[in-house]
Amino acid sequence: DLEGIEVDLANDVAEALGVELELVVIKSSNRMEFLQQGKIDIIIGAMSDKPDRRRIVGIVEPAYWSSGMTLMAKDGVLSGWDDISGKPVCGKQGTWYNKVAEKDYGAKVIAFSGNTEAKEALRSGKCVAWVYDSSSIDADLASGEWDGYVQAAPTVSEIPWGAAVPIEERDSTFGRFLSGMTYSWHESGRLLELEEKWGVSPSGWLKSMS
Repeated sequence: DLEGIEVDLANDVAEALGVELELVVIKSSNRMEFLQQGKIDIIIGAMSDKPDRRRIVGIVEPAYWSSGMTLMAKDGVLSGWDDISGKPVCGKQGTWYNKVAEKDYGAKVIAFSGNTEAKEALRSGKCVAWVYDSSSIDADLASGEWDGYVQAAPTVSEIPWGAAVPIEERDSTFGRFLSGMTYSWHESGRLLELEEKWGVSPSGWLKSMS
């Protein structure tokens, strides 16, 4: 069964609307297309709020979450971003994190086709760290499957995540409703509560929004 923070938020939306929730698994590559085609009514799925996406789907304000890039490594191996200079770091093909790790911090990124392969390379010692999205690394560390590993550097390059409706609905009743839900999640402390429930590292961004 699907579970997690965004599933809980989707349940909140369905309850407020008085409808039965139908969860649809999405990927980065198809989520906006699914919304455009009417296969889903709302996206609540780790989508960074970027100008090019706002031209395609109706991202509502405020953002409900934020994430950036960070490192996962064995405890004691690294003390921050400066420590990856000249060292092999596991990454995922096609993510912008790789370029930043190389250009700004001097890492030698070894890019893998999937997260599983990259993280197994980290376990086997082919890399000193795994560079990826902070929310995903938080989930890994909270899963109990990465004992002895830590978030080895502060989160940088944070980008807000937006929930979205079809672009023609953004300024209509439906879009305003979802915007109102997001305001209430912040104001009531609901997002902070879910952060604690799912073992996510406390976010300064969420606290300031609340």
